[in-house]
Amino acid sequence: MIKGALLLGLGIIWALPYAGAAPQGGATSTTGPAYSAIPERWVMLQFVANVPSHTDQLTVTVTDLGHGAVDLYLRKDLPPSTSDWDFRSASSDTGNESITVNSLTDPILSTGIWKIGVYVPLSNPFSLNIDASPRPSQRPGMGAIPFHDDLGTDGVTFRVWAPNGDSVNVAGEFNSWSSNATPLQSESNGKFSVDVRDAQADQKYRFVISNGTQVLWKNDPHASELTNSVGDSNIIDHEAHTWDNDGVPLPAWNDLVIYEMHVGMFDPDNPLGVGNFSDVISRLPYLADLGVSALELMPIAEFPGDRSWGYNYSHPYAVETAYGGVDGLKALVDQAHAQGIAVLLDVLYNHWGPTDLDLWRFDGWSQGGWGGIYFYQDDRAITPWGDTKPDYGRAEVRTYIRDNALYWLQQLHVDGLRWDSTSTMRLGPSGDLPEGWSLMQWCNDSVDGSQNWKIQIAEDMYDAPNHWITKTTGAGGAGFDSQWDALFVHPIRAAVVDPNDNNRNMFDVRDAIGHYYNGQAFQRVIYTESHDEVANGRSRVPEEIWPGNADSYYSKKRSTLASALVLTSPGIPMIFMGQEFLEDGYFSDDDPLDWNKLTLFPGIHAMYRDMIGLRRNLGGNTRGLQGNNTNIHHVNNGDKVIAFHRWDQGGAGDDVIVIANFKNQAWTNYRIGLPSPGLWQVRLNSDWVGYDSSFGNHASPDLLAEQVPHDGMPYSASFSFGPYTAVILSQ
Repeated sequence: MIKGALLLGLGIIWALPYAGAAPQGGATSTTGPAYSAIPERWVMLQFVANVPSHTDQLTVTVTDLGHGAVDLYLRKDLPPSTSDWDFRSASSDTGNESITVNSLTDPILSTGIWKIGVYVPLSNPFSLNIDASPRPSQRPGMGAIPFHDDLGTDGVTFRVWAPNGDSVNVAGEFNSWSSNATPLQSESNGKFSVDVRDAQADQKYRFVISNGTQVLWKNDPHASELTNSVGDSNIIDHEAHTWDNDGVPLPAWNDLVIYEMHVGMFDPDNPLGVGNFSDVISRLPYLADLGVSALELMPIAEFPGDRSWGYNYSHPYAVETAYGGVDGLKALVDQAHAQGIAVLLDVLYNHWGPTDLDLWRFDGWSQGGWGGIYFYQDDRAITPWGDTKPDYGRAEVRTYIRDNALYWLQQLHVDGLRWDSTSTMRLGPSGDLPEGWSLMQWCNDSVDGSQNWKIQIAEDMYDAPNHWITKTTGAGGAGFDSQWDALFVHPIRAAVVDPNDNNRNMFDVRDAIGHYYNGQAFQRVIYTESHDEVANGRSRVPEEIWPGNADSYYSKKRSTLASALVLTSPGIPMIFMGQEFLEDGYFSDDDPLDWNKLTLFPGIHAMYRDMIGLRRNLGGNTRGLQGNNTNIHHVNNGDKVIAFHRWDQGGAGDDVIVIANFKNQAWTNYRIGLPSPGLWQVRLNSDWVGYDSSFGNHASPDLLAEQVPHDGMPYSASFSFGPYTAVILSQ
């Protein structure tokens, strides 16, 4: 008689139908017993395998131990027979048979019961070997990556870096949040991974990391979305998203006019609530009509709570849930592209958190009370915002940051990044951090090597100007494409905020207009308002000009004069949300834009629209404002007038002359040099009463150039312009 046999595997029960209930076992493979029985009688001996979802391959091998033959059969759910089977191994010339089932076979390996049949003469002894041990994933990627194989296997690859973990499991909705049902397998490099067939997109999960007596439930460092900053990670299938507007041409860098915004305070439905990506989408036609060609979003990665500037985010890959999560961001990017508007993101690599920070002591290890594997373990971790500066010298952390930059650009299709406080990355308590500099170089080289049309902008205000920030990496520079320019914003604000005309220094204004990095006009971003300049003890420019009277004549005139220089000087111009309709006060993450001001000051809005149109050459007659060349040929510090010439190739439709009067005095018969003869037409007069009823409407007529050399130019004309006024002319 054949007696029952029991073969045990990790999470798998192997049993003959004659056996009773079998306990769970822990061995990865077992050799079955030999049998002897009545000769010349063939029988199908049945075994049962219960395959869990995290086993990616099942291999069954039978070996004849006598001198006869043995055949092997395998079938999902039902007992196999010699006529009904899913897999069969029955070679006529050997007694060694093997079957392997995985995601490449047909049918593919699936979770649940697989029945094994060993067809053998009863007189033949044999051994049965079953290997169904979980293995590290062979698929690429970090975090939770859904997969869909050609033959129909669906599941999720989980991979995490936890070099000090004794073991790592993944718990989630797919395994009833079991802390030990789905172990990840060590890859012997500090990473753990596994493929889980039954997991799917939109399910929640966490990693469970054991380190000694510590059992840590941690969110995925690569999670694209969380339920909230202290909630659970969500599996996102990026490949399931369809992008509708990838082919729409986006502006070149010399055509960028950036509109910086805070998503939460831009236009919330409820003034007491927080806005989201959908609210921004609803205003895209307005922004397109204004003429801006790029949105710069203040940080939108998951931060503690629902209200924040965003510069304290805790989950670097996850999109803020209160703003609409990752799908909301994709929708905004797609719809902005449909309007021809690029989308730029503010990112943080100088610190993270410091609160709600799952990266802190991620796998339970740290030294000296510092933050563990993602952070420096000494005073190099110290920043003004917490002791959470990433360890730029550790290969895995460098890769985490580089991959994050590429993730926003490649996976979420954004068009550029603005890096916050890069000086904090390149400097430490004892001076330079060479590994911070080389990390920036590596990231910028990686972007240039894959999507070199996507712009990388640094904010590096310490000890400005620093030309090395935008030098190429080949020359030893950091490799950024552009940088915020402290040498523009501060002197221009000073020149319009001071109440006393006599204090306005036209030489400072000249230097601000004419400053270049490495001889390239667009290696700098210029502005008078940004999130930093309209908070932190400072206010909007109209408010600074006359506190409490931001809608005064002086506030309107001098703030728009400064903006005219932003939009005509060499550089990439940027305005801050609401600047175009005279928003007052200071920026706060609990004070939404007052869109009523768009109705109160429609002329101011119209002036910004006109200036942006000229800057982008939308009328075809101011191409020089997109060119690299500037000549500041007229500086009158006594009368507070400055004029400059902008051009690309020169000639009609290209040469542009900008005149700026920083004094509360109108001028007639004021001679300024011109580069060429012929008619010079006024394209904008900021004193036009159509822009505001309080303006003087001082006439600035078109003029014929006279062959009278002046200001180092071969021609000139006598101009007329109003107080605190900008006039823009071209041919």
